[in-house]
Amino acid sequence: MANKQQQAHRQSLEDPEGFWMKHALELVDWDKRPTTALPGGPASHRTEWFPGARVNLCYNAVDRHAAARGDQVAVVYDSPVTDTVRRYTYSDLLREVQAVASMLRRHGVRRGDTVLLYMAMVPQTLFGILACARLGAVSVIVFGGFASAELAKRIQDSRPRVVLTNTCGLESRTKIVAYKPLLDAAYELARFRPQSTIVLQRDQLRVPIDGARGEFHWDAELAAAAPDAPAVGCEPVDAGHPLTVVYTSGTTGMPKGVVRPTAAHIVALLYAQRYMYGLQPGEAAFTLSDFGWTLGQSYAAYGPLLNGSQTVLYEGKPVGTPDAGQIYRVLSQHKVRVMLCAPTAVVVLRRADPDGLFRTKYDLTHVRGLFLAGERLTPEIHRWWSATITGRTPPPPDAATIVCDAEIAGLVSDNWWQSESGSPMTGICIGLGTSGADVPPVKYGSAGLMMPGCDLRIVRVADDLEEGDAEPAGRELQLADRDEVGAIVLKLPLPPGFPSTLWNNEERFVKEYFCRYPGYYDTGDTGMVDSEGYVHVLSRTDDVIKVAAHRLSTSSIEEVIFGHRAIAECCVIARPCPVKGCVPMVFGALRSDVAQGTAAEQVRHEIVQLARTRVGPIVSLYPHNVVFVDRLPKTRSGKILRKMMRMMVSAVCEDGAQSPDECPIGVPATIEDASVMMSIWRSIIEACAPA
Repeated sequence: MANKQQQAHRQSLEDPEGFWMKHALELVDWDKRPTTALPGGPASHRTEWFPGARVNLCYNAVDRHAAARGDQVAVVYDSPVTDTVRRYTYSDLLREVQAVASMLRRHGVRRGDTVLLYMAMVPQTLFGILACARLGAVSVIVFGGFASAELAKRIQDSRPRVVLTNTCGLESRTKIVAYKPLLDAAYELARFRPQSTIVLQRDQLRVPIDGARGEFHWDAELAAAAPDAPAVGCEPVDAGHPLTVVYTSGTTGMPKGVVRPTAAHIVALLYAQRYMYGLQPGEAAFTLSDFGWTLGQSYAAYGPLLNGSQTVLYEGKPVGTPDAGQIYRVLSQHKVRVMLCAPTAVVVLRRADPDGLFRTKYDLTHVRGLFLAGERLTPEIHRWWSATITGRTPPPPDAATIVCDAEIAGLVSDNWWQSESGSPMTGICIGLGTSGADVPPVKYGSAGLMMPGCDLRIVRVADDLEEGDAEPAGRELQLADRDEVGAIVLKLPLPPGFPSTLWNNEERFVKEYFCRYPGYYDTGDTGMVDSEGYVHVLSRTDDVIKVAAHRLSTSSIEEVIFGHRAIAECCVIARPCPVKGCVPMVFGALRSDVAQGTAAEQVRHEIVQLARTRVGPIVSLYPHNVVFVDRLPKTRSGKILRKMMRMMVSAVCEDGAQSPDECPIGVPATIEDASVMMSIWRSIIEACAPA
């Protein structure tokens, strides 16, 4: 019998009009209510949800709650790097957002203008994001400290009327990243300077402001705008009006500016908040992600506030600011009910505190759900996090599922997002019922069940198709059977919340997502749907290794390697092979209690044997292709830079690069620590050097 989540999913596909209209009218305050959810006609990549309706996100996230529950806490700013905890009620939030909106209006911002925010994880960033929505302006949020070259591309493409920035970001209590020089360099590269650059001075770094170049002090401009602030109302916009532009963080070429339509995004976020995450008004949500990433925008900025809940803004890292107990402290101190983060954060915690000693200091019995997204959650990490958070005995390695208790408490679940989707496409809904009996079992290794509106299919990848090729005209797509691995696609029409286009590039929008598999959105991911309807996202399409004509998922190999007790984290990429085409190459970081030298060599051979036993001899993993490193290269959002590593291996194995001090691969704009890149480069040269 289908569970409540599967029933809701079926209803959303059989009657999308009725399903989404019901939730749109129940959850959203409209300036002009929709009369239909989905226009008729053939399914198209340009699905306009709630046509004819008008709405304002800021009103739904701030004003209506300030009127109903003004004294309730809306925002908690927790910064261990500055020893600051500050709370804002909904009434406080309304005043702050009105003030910033008034400031932006004084600088000429009107409906449809773009405003770029290049800021740290501070409350003023949130005020700016919501102020843009209040005015009907289009926010472009760029991760603070982003490299000048990549920042310049986003400035050049979006051409903002105003840029909001602050003087610095704080990596730790002693490490300061100066933003102003990076922004100035980006202006030069872009050959574009906005009408106004408004700079928030932080105590940790104060810089000169040049009024002749259109630069202004945030505090002074805010004070000047204060008298008009109460009169700055919410500007209603059409349902499809761009709310924000989210630039994907590619390592080469121009990033894609995903345009998020307003009304559909509001409905999608509210549905997920209430029914997937089970978050109720007044409860606290903690999203460990910067505003510059989709997860941070959707669920640190918009989602909890739309829902009338609290959002916890955290300025710091899982470890080192100052210790590995910060996540547990935040969960406990702010009575967090729901947490979202990337699996990498958990991997880092396990490496720093494998026995969960910091966890034992805090009462976390109030935590209802912990959701992980951004990379695949391996079963080993899933089991460790579940046991650590709940304080229960770890499940046996052969355990296939977690069944929810009678009371929903401490449930850990993977959920699958993309920058494009804006909200989860799969996961486990803990908010569709009042007890654990209403929650589907969590299955290790899967990303959960399909979310309403997401009609996911698996397509067999034809051997004669190269990466990027479109299906030949007239050839029918070969949909895969259950438990069969292939390309994951989403049947049109796109569900609410997906992009309406790419900023200034409709042609690329169609080519990138809809040409390869006509009638479907190409997710770019590989995976399968099992016999019970659970979706298993194995890897990006370009993370599939073809070994002697056999397609192997790198994440499947990683899952096996993670099972070795000595491995703290790892990633697998393809190494060119003249005989088999490609073979896997493992980069792993050992746990701190594992000795180097002889012990490491033993682990290397054990990993090879483990892969041959669990995956099969076809895996073709050899000891010389198991490389131990101190750290893996990651983005600031915690994703491992696999593409960069593949390019490095190719440069050595195919192009013959051999200099340990000159890497021909450019430094990715999103890398957290560039020094790790050169360390990896030298390890690759050593491992791939001719015998």
